[in-house]
Amino acid sequence: MSNIAGKCYGMNVITPMSPSCAWLQRLVFMAARAFPGTTIIVDHVGGVLGVGPYAGRSAEILPAWRKSIAALAQCPNVNVKLGGLGMTSFGFGFHERETPPSSQELADTWRPYIETCIEAFGPDRCMFESNFPPDKQSCGYTELWNAFKRITSGASAAEKTALYSGTAARVYRMIRP
Repeated sequence: MSNIAGKCYGMNVITPMSPSCAWLQRLVFMAARAFPGTTIIVDHVGGVLGVGPYAGRSAEILPAWRKSIAALAQCPNVNVKLGGLGMTSFGFGFHERETPPSSQELADTWRPYIETCIEAFGPDRCMFESNFPPDKQSCGYTELWNAFKRITSGASAAEKTALYSGTAARVYRMIRP
């Protein structure tokens, strides 16, 4: 990484949050500390696994995920993308239903993940993402964005600007910081 740190803009990572991937979470944390000038973007709220051997284990996995999120948030060069929660790997089971979930149901299900990230990183280091088409397995595009709006209904105008556009524009250098 020392050879590329000065030559690349940053790195996007998905750090699956499961007991067997704790080593990867530590590696991302160590990289963030070792290369504070390198922007790191954690995708999909960290990729909490809820399928296969992790199905039904949210009581065990979520506290460890919260701890990992809090540790990563201590690194000012780490940002997080809020989305990807429609992927089947989260284990919500929406893709197995006959009718798709409403935006309210999505908001209720996703709120703990999104609010944890916003509380840890702050709006200026969080950005919403649609992750379409993979999220389409579980929900519609309109319902997804309406769920995000429901979750952030109490946020200030400045916080919403950061979450929905400002952070992404800054992090991806679409505007001058």
